[in-house]
Amino acid sequence: MPKKEEQLSKEKLRLRIKSYDAKLIDSSVKQIVEAIRRQGGEVIGPIPLPTEIRRYTVNRSTFVHKKSREQFEMRIHKRLIDIINPKQKIIESLTDLNLPGGVDVEIKMG
Repeated sequence: MPKKEEQLSKEKLRLRIKSYDAKLIDSSVKQIVEAIRRQGGEVIGPIPLPTEIRRYTVNRSTFVHKKSREQFEMRIHKRLIDIINPKQKIIESLTDLNLPGGVDVEIKMG
């Protein structure tokens, strides 16, 4: 029975970080983890999620030369960070972080 009570008392804050640039996302994740550890938080991660690849094929010419095409792709790199039992100080320090443009952070409580 005590195990269920322990599981219920543990709250989790989940951060999903997305970026088009792998180096940029790694430096941002490092910055986030350091900020959490400075406040005394317990961190699980960063866990690399599968890279999402979006491919597009476009005709080079507008009217003729149907077989002549260009192919483009966008790679979306993702990381996952879990914070166990987050304090108010940790949440405030996360909002105060100055992350570079092109890095998207989603925060979920659960």
